[in-house]
Amino acid sequence: MTEQACRECHRIVEGLVCPICGSASLSKDWTGYVVIIDPKESEVAKKLGITLPGRYALKVR
Repeated sequence: MTEQACRECHRIVEGLVCPICGSASLSKDWTGYVVIIDPKESEVAKKLGITLPGRYALKVR
């Protein structure tokens, strides 16, 4: 199964449902990639509104 990005939270997931927000609205059409390790200390995570560590797409279509 290929990686898809959740259209709601932008989390990169494998499967049919996002484990973070529970959305089934996933897309294979995404660009950009950011890995957040420590969201509390990350300026990037704060700017993107990310509160959990993980892999995220920057743009999801």
